[in-house]
Amino acid sequence: MQASPRIAIVTGGSRGIGAAVAVKLASQGLAVAIIYQHNAQAAEQVLERIRGAGGVAEAYAADVSDEASVKAAMTRIVERFGQVDALVNCAGMLEMRTLAEMDAASVARAFNVNFNSVIYMVQNALPHFPLRGGRIVNFSTNLIYQPRLGSGLYAASKAAVSVLTNALAKELGPRGITVNAVAPSMTRTDMTAATPPARREAVMAATPLGRIGEPEDVADVVAFLASDESRWVTGRTLLTDGGLTDAL
Repeated sequence: MQASPRIAIVTGGSRGIGAAVAVKLASQGLAVAIIYQHNAQAAEQVLERIRGAGGVAEAYAADVSDEASVKAAMTRIVERFGQVDALVNCAGMLEMRTLAEMDAASVARAFNVNFNSVIYMVQNALPHFPLRGGRIVNFSTNLIYQPRLGSGLYAASKAAVSVLTNALAKELGPRGITVNAVAPSMTRTDMTAATPPARREAVMAATPLGRIGEPEDVADVVAFLASDESRWVTGRTLLTDGGLTDAL
């Protein structure tokens, strides 16, 4: 009898790094549940790529910053797949604001999307992890170590994710669930498409490997953290930045 595939949920899976993660995990034999917010067409294109290669995937519309929306999506996912073996919290938003430009609405938006969503997803997925354990991978940023002008709010929300990652690793370790985060630097996605050319060139020049990241660079690291091979790694935020960031 052929074993049932492991099930992975990928938030923000319709575009950018999230799409690359979904495709990578599916290529390794996992069935993938993609959560997206608005772009149904982009989600369908990811499904076509996965299914065209013989993989199994479904897409679910949800606002991960809204607890009720997360709960409804999780109900549908479990009805379809039965359990959750890996959860990748990739959904996020980047809004550059200086201190003078921050207000209550922008602070709430950053933390709701980048931080609260992780709590909602983990809380609702946790009851459906099998007894053998599983994998949770969150998304932080290299900017938590070296924030630049205007990135303070974004970096703070992602630093909270890294702290939460470490805390959840301790809490969920006895259940055999590892919890890690990846911290990319500038990566070629639509989120960074508007980056001024001079800034892009400066990042490339400062990166030992001489380029900005590609979604697949990060997806490969996520795939490792979501696999059995990462069984002895937990509570860590892994810089996936081509050597750009100096962190202690």
